[in-house]
Amino acid sequence: MTDPGRRPDGHSLQHLPHHDGSATYVPEQAPALGDTVVVFVRVPAVSPVRRVFVRTTPDGEPHFAAARIDRRTDHEVWWRAEVQVRNPVTTYRFLLDEPGGNRWLTALGVVGHDVPDSTDFRLVAYEPPPAWARDAIVYQIFPDRFARSSDATRGAGAELPDWAISCDWARTPVIGRGPETPYQYYGGDLDGITERLDHLDRLGVNTVYLTPFFPARSTHRYDATSFDRVDPLLGGDAALARLADAVHARGWRLLGDITSNHTGDGHEWFVDASSDRHAPERELYYLDDVTGDYESWKGVKTLPKLNWGSTELRRRFTEGPDAVLRRWLLPPYGLDGWRVDVANMTGRRGRDAYTHEVAALLRAAVVGTRPDGLLVAEHGHDHTGDLDRDGWQGTMNYTGFTDPVWSWLRADNSGTGDAGAGAAGVGDLPNFLGVPGGIRRRDAGAVVATMNAFRALVSWRSYVHSWQLLGSHDSARIRTVVGSAAGQEVAVGLLATMPGTPMIFAGDELGLDGVNGEDSRTPMPWHRPESWDETTLGAYRSLLALRAAEPELRYGGLRWAYLDPDTLVFLREAPTGALLVLARRVAGVPVRLPGLPIAGYAPNRYGGAPTLRADGDGVVTLPGDGPTFQVWRLS
Repeated sequence: MTDPGRRPDGHSLQHLPHHDGSATYVPEQAPALGDTVVVFVRVPAVSPVRRVFVRTTPDGEPHFAAARIDRRTDHEVWWRAEVQVRNPVTTYRFLLDEPGGNRWLTALGVVGHDVPDSTDFRLVAYEPPPAWARDAIVYQIFPDRFARSSDATRGAGAELPDWAISCDWARTPVIGRGPETPYQYYGGDLDGITERLDHLDRLGVNTVYLTPFFPARSTHRYDATSFDRVDPLLGGDAALARLADAVHARGWRLLGDITSNHTGDGHEWFVDASSDRHAPERELYYLDDVTGDYESWKGVKTLPKLNWGSTELRRRFTEGPDAVLRRWLLPPYGLDGWRVDVANMTGRRGRDAYTHEVAALLRAAVVGTRPDGLLVAEHGHDHTGDLDRDGWQGTMNYTGFTDPVWSWLRADNSGTGDAGAGAAGVGDLPNFLGVPGGIRRRDAGAVVATMNAFRALVSWRSYVHSWQLLGSHDSARIRTVVGSAAGQEVAVGLLATMPGTPMIFAGDELGLDGVNGEDSRTPMPWHRPESWDETTLGAYRSLLALRAAEPELRYGGLRWAYLDPDTLVFLREAPTGALLVLARRVAGVPVRLPGLPIAGYAPNRYGGAPTLRADGDGVVTLPGDGPTFQVWRLS
């Protein structure tokens, strides 16, 4: 019989056994080869599970070991097992022995059929990412569009190059498509960022990520002409040092953006390589000696592709204090790490398959320069095969977070809402991957399935050190996707409360819109504070403050509790306690959940809903209004 307090097409997930890589189930300390790690499985007391076995695959051969009951509570049985860390990436899963047959518990969940080993849980013995990254809240800045310094505003900036199209900060609209888009120059600089750090402080971020600051022939600067200096248009080397000092004085971190896949065709290396057949730079690229043609990023000839089969390229990027990756991590700049542009293509070209060794090489260079350095990879699609290999420490999780959140919260085809001009074309909005037909509105079941599918193929460590984002300088803005402040609040709620590192693109907190990456590179409207969406800004501040205040949101596991097409409910649990999160895209009926770890009552921590209390049967009822985002502390 259908529970009258639950939607007919919804279902509770509380009855399922659970394990993840968080501290409730696995010790926080990174394992070393040869260690024996104790892991736990949570099994509901009503479950028919009679025995539990852990299956590992040391050196590729399956091995089973019996788990034993560690403890019982009113609602659960906790099983304890041991896993020997035999390989750098040690995989394991659980066999659940039940009267009706066996089921597997893997990172994908509980299944009643055999599944490939690719979804097994993972213990990773490679050197872990820096500890500070778990507490990071990242703010992405596109320097040309963030802020002009006081000196630049008074006309003391550098002379413009011939490629630049001078634009008025307050009056010139951004061209979203067309040949002029890379050349619109608004004049933001690094000192302008330094002067606006108080805004970031009030927002609640603690890590600043800059898109490239090297000289180039465009304002996006992914076509670097040198890696040896900071673009004079941004203030030069001294301005980066001043910004780094100001960021570090607040106890924050500063990350750069490096293009390991290509340079610009104006880069000094490429100029030498293409003009002299005998130049040592020749081997750095894929140049045809007969035709003079060369490989480039997606056929864009201004972005010649680097050849990582070159020993000389590897030396220039990683060896010595003046190497590309190292010099900017050292004083007086002291960057705290890099985001790697087009990491998915780096080292890949036809038969060449250098990606994994290049990733490990770059990571070794970063941590060899500063042990607490971070290396995060850009992947626009499936990143799972490139993580857990002693290289990239995390990724920009577009496919496992951005796209599913967009598809669940996207506005309908009518384009109604308060997103202004950006909402008008939302029905035809392409997603980040450019899939024909644009974003398709999906129900919560598809959202959870997508998130789980990508999460299950990497270690918990790689998952929580990856950046979760609602958009970036390469995508539409979240306000245009969802079409309203209420929809954006739900999206930001998920960003702030799910595992992983939240990344905010500058201006999203003000409710700015944009239908694609170029259109979204909007100058910050410092001159028009009356245009800011104060409701959205307040939601960002409150939700980021909540994440900073509640350790479960940074260190806790993820256990789905309930879903129906319009509703997501999950728990973030850690040894410190548990939080319950409710996200709704539209109003529905109240949700009744039994067996929650609630001690008497659960106060609301965000959203303003009433305190939760269990009834005489131990059932907690969540309100049915929406769209809404609510968080309660259970214990």
